[in-house]
Amino acid sequence: MRMLSEYKIVRLTAPIFHTSETELADFAAHGLSATVVDVEEPDALIPLVADADIVTLIGTKLPTPVVEAMTRCRAIARMGTGTDKIDVARATELGIVVTNTPYFCVEEQADHAMAMLLSLARKLTVAQNGMAEGDLVRVRRAVATNQRVSTSTLGLVGFGRSAVHTARRARGFGMRVLATRNNKRAPTDEADALGVTMTDLETVLRESDYVSLHLPLNAATYHLIDGAALALMKPTAYLINTSRGALVDEAALADAIHSGRLAGAGIDTYEGIDVFIDVIPPRLHPLTGLENVILTPHVAAGSVQSAIDIRMIAMENIVDILSGYWPPPENIVNPTVIPRFPLKERG
Repeated sequence: MRMLSEYKIVRLTAPIFHTSETELADFAAHGLSATVVDVEEPDALIPLVADADIVTLIGTKLPTPVVEAMTRCRAIARMGTGTDKIDVARATELGIVVTNTPYFCVEEQADHAMAMLLSLARKLTVAQNGMAEGDLVRVRRAVATNQRVSTSTLGLVGFGRSAVHTARRARGFGMRVLATRNNKRAPTDEADALGVTMTDLETVLRESDYVSLHLPLNAATYHLIDGAALALMKPTAYLINTSRGALVDEAALADAIHSGRLAGAGIDTYEGIDVFIDVIPPRLHPLTGLENVILTPHVAAGSVQSAIDIRMIAMENIVDILSGYWPPPENIVNPTVIPRFPLKERG
């Protein structure tokens, strides 16, 4: 067995996810060192990862040519949840284990979704703008149409960990909660314990006052919320998306809100806008500036605690693999992979 310090670990930082001194110290504390690479363009990236034993990243794209060039790679260690920017299928064929940190920000995502819900429900943007303008009559007129949150229904599309935490918060506010998920045969014990009603997508869309998305992005979920799905929602309902932008047909959503066929939205992730840069043009999104829409730049995961968890879980995945062990099953994106270098279960 090689010493951990003998393995080459490449930490990709493009486009904006730079390493901190704390992260580098974490590597050192485990007897590891990381080569920091700040490029993403495949031709430039390939020679820098070709001999890596581990490639770890947050938002860098790893398309097919790059994955195929990683001839020594044991694992791609994603610091985060989504792997839609990684060619996981090709990595699996080549025996590269793909890991992630699926639960590092479920509390934060749930907090963000509920914060959006409550702000929309209480028309806080209207109230803030009215105070700034000195127009208190406009604020009082707007809040007169508020619906008590405890009389409202939240619909969860997807019922993974972030949805469960969101349901727990919503139930604390007295909301009725509906949920749907792809695996209709999955046990309902957790939903039952929370008082969540499991049902189909159409029912969630038709009956909910707020619809919150908690899904991974893949071929089956791309534009799941399209014009037809939005048409099923109440005209008084709001859509909340803290998962992946391309779950939603953004043009159809903008049309529904501008035309008044939907009450509004809370959006943290985007298909058509690259938020992984430092500055974007003002008013770039077609729903910018509307008081019934909250836009945030993919920051639902942000907290001191989630930053610690994402580093430590990713580090544990890396150490497990380099030590010859499988990481915890929930951290393995491609469980059917036959590793290039055999791994064993921990006793």
